[in-house]
Amino acid sequence: MTQTELTIGVIGDGFMKPGFFIDALKARLGARPVAFREMEIAWPLQRQSTKVDKTLPVGEFVGRPEEYYDFIRGLDVLVTHLAPIIADSMDQAPQLKAIGVSRGGPVNVDMAAARARGIPVVNTPGRNASAVAEFTVASLLAETRNLIRGHNDVANGTWGRSYYHCDHVGPELSELTIGIVGYGDIGTRVARLLQPFGCRIVIYDPFKDLTEAEKAAGFEKADLDDLMRRCDVVTLHPRVTPETKGMISRDRIGMMKPGGYIVNTTRGQVMDYAALYDALASGHLRGAALDTFEFEPPPADWPLLKLRNVTLSPHIAGASRHSALKCARMIAEDVALILDGQPPHYPCK
Repeated sequence: MTQTELTIGVIGDGFMKPGFFIDALKARLGARPVAFREMEIAWPLQRQSTKVDKTLPVGEFVGRPEEYYDFIRGLDVLVTHLAPIIADSMDQAPQLKAIGVSRGGPVNVDMAAARARGIPVVNTPGRNASAVAEFTVASLLAETRNLIRGHNDVANGTWGRSYYHCDHVGPELSELTIGIVGYGDIGTRVARLLQPFGCRIVIYDPFKDLTEAEKAAGFEKADLDDLMRRCDVVTLHPRVTPETKGMISRDRIGMMKPGGYIVNTTRGQVMDYAALYDALASGHLRGAALDTFEFEPPPADWPLLKLRNVTLSPHIAGASRHSALKCARMIAEDVALILDGQPPHYPCK
């Protein structure tokens, strides 16, 4: 090993393949002498992520920190998607120059420990915004137009003519007022995708103002209660914060128009699922499309799983190959900038 050679370790998995990162880093670092070390976690097929572990200062990770100590030891740069990185992890590599975490937020990295050691951490905000926005619109169409129910009937040998009966046909998007809760990278893309359908768009986000172009297109801002009352569809895109946990409460679900729909492709913590079940089972709401849940996976006896008027998916809205490759390029760019002594695009505070 030459004096200038760096050792970069990549902990990937079945979605964020180590090779994606390595290829992107090689392309960005060019002739710089680098030795790569790689590990692939058996996620998502064989291992589940831990959402909360009160014994650790990190969340949403796979495995225990000590499983990765031998791999981390001696690294100059660490790139990971799901490995939990705590103070002891960083102490395995005192010369660590950067940590890249391919997530919207560095939830699996102990940021206090990184700051204390002067280790810059970068992440990949907006990496899957396009994927989630497309999936949101697809889920809404599938639920309103009976796509999954029709498929299941045909696959099971039933020619479901009831879906052509006036009592069961779904609305067209062009006739709907759609409320977008959270107007960040994903929410803005959802609005742009829906615009050609002719939907009326109402937005709740206390931190974002509409552009002149959005106002000219007919987009409106409203407070959350007003949005819940006015909209035929409510689609959820806020980040989980103390303010947004439980924001779609029983009272707010009750405010919705009879026959309305809810779409959730963000996180389960933002909504009262027991209230959602009651609204769907009673017929107050006509349907829901859910990619995220209060508990993941939801228990087999969870009442919502038994309803016919829901479209369910296993938290896959952000799972596109494009988002994985984009994510790797974002990490590679910021790692290269740090190594060149320049500020990264997406530093974590």
